[in-house]
Amino acid sequence: MDDVTLRALRLLEEAQAGSAAQVLAEAVAALRESTGELRDGPAAMHFARVVALTRLGDLRAAIAAADLMLVAAERENSAGWRSCALSLRADRRLRLGDQDIAEYDIEAVLRDLVRAETALLAGEPDPVIEGNARTGLAIGYAKLRLYELAAPQFQAAYETTCRPGYPDNGNRAMWLCNLAELNLMWALELYQVGQVAEAEKHTTAAEEHAVRAATEASGPRAEVWRLSASLFAACARADRQDPADAAEDIPRFLALLQAQGVEQSHQEQLLCRPFHAVALSRSGRAGEALRVIEEAVASLSPDHDWLITAALHRTHAVLLAKDGARDAVPGLTYGDALAELLWRQRHRWLHAAVTMQSYDLLRWQHERAERASRIDPLTGVANRRGLEKFLESLTTPTAAATDPVAVLMVDVDRFKDINDSLGHATGDDVLRAVAQVTEASVRRDDFVARLGGDEFVAILPGADIGAAQQVAQRTVEAVAGMTAWQVTVSVGVASGSAYTVGETLAKADGAMYAAKRAGGNRVSSRHPGA
Repeated sequence: MDDVTLRALRLLEEAQAGSAAQVLAEAVAALRESTGELRDGPAAMHFARVVALTRLGDLRAAIAAADLMLVAAERENSAGWRSCALSLRADRRLRLGDQDIAEYDIEAVLRDLVRAETALLAGEPDPVIEGNARTGLAIGYAKLRLYELAAPQFQAAYETTCRPGYPDNGNRAMWLCNLAELNLMWALELYQVGQVAEAEKHTTAAEEHAVRAATEASGPRAEVWRLSASLFAACARADRQDPADAAEDIPRFLALLQAQGVEQSHQEQLLCRPFHAVALSRSGRAGEALRVIEEAVASLSPDHDWLITAALHRTHAVLLAKDGARDAVPGLTYGDALAELLWRQRHRWLHAAVTMQSYDLLRWQHERAERASRIDPLTGVANRRGLEKFLESLTTPTAAATDPVAVLMVDVDRFKDINDSLGHATGDDVLRAVAQVTEASVRRDDFVARLGGDEFVAILPGADIGAAQQVAQRTVEAVAGMTAWQVTVSVGVASGSAYTVGETLAKADGAMYAAKRAGGNRVSSRHPGA
């Protein structure tokens, strides 16, 4: 993990701890360090800015910040940060829709989440960045109650902690707790629609994840994660094999967490109440069960999650009906009908998301195949087809025909001797190394391709002959400085306009042969008009 990512993650923790204003100021300063423009800063710092703006309640600014983060991630070619930007934008769109129905756009949210998932198919080498990306996806899907899509993302986030280089910060237990909580929510909704057997499968899964979380808890907050996991495990036992112990354990672990100084959100506490009431009822403590659920219902506010609200009201109605209250039956009937409608809505969203995933996967596979057809398999740089595509892009209707374009023609000196004396396998290694050195020597937006054999070309849009000569000299010196082999290159340089790049290629080729005739390991140039 690089220093910028470490700094951004530190800012993320500070923002979540209540220092959002200071974090926003520091993130903005860091983003402006290179050019003075926000958009030119690193994706990691854009991440911190999105989170800070969200904590400060400015959701529209957070969405705009996620857009800038996406641009930065594309520039850095980072699959992980691209995924994070898309899932952050989806989450902020959801939150904004909750505040303003005119902003509610479920299709746009699903599209961002699916694209965020597809982005990770390219692979993210940094496990911490991937863990954040997977978490963003899981949270987004979970908010839409798409449990089937959220659970694999939490599982994948957990698996990133098993990769080398992942810090021992307690995230392993956190994601297992997330899986436990997700399955409890899933079970609550299944109970709402009368699918009791399926619900119990998910409380069983919740207990399994919670037990693992308690076992694997580590890092500075290990005890907190153990207690949270134990709380979820107790909730999971309420409707199955051990209601009496669950009835005692749920309030006990809530109290222990408070004693640890952990202020659980009201939402998390309310999640436990239906399970606590059920455990009390199944243990023959009907009066206590009613008291627990009535206190929870009384504490509800309009902005609480509808599923927990519905679960509390339904549990209340079930307990009242069990106690013989006739007026509970109409409310229970209405609640069940509403839950069924919402369950169907959930399945429509799930169908839409899965359909989008299928189309996005096909698109990604097509693009990957198209990219592969333009890449030289030996060296990893572009091949002739890739070069042709790039040259076409220089002469699009929107391109400036008079802009300069420089060309470097790079040829390995006495490559046949290398193959004959050291073998073709070593020759291949040399070609790969020369390709890497050439790519490292050119500028960020320049283009490198292998023409075939031991010959490479670099296209430098916007570069005049002087700038191109500097890049060429840097390439010659970098190749000569390789310690594994005694290898040199000859580089020909020429410059012209975008619409005469074919002629410029021929001139650079002639200059390269002039460099070889002069003994190699040098740069030769053909100036415009020559």
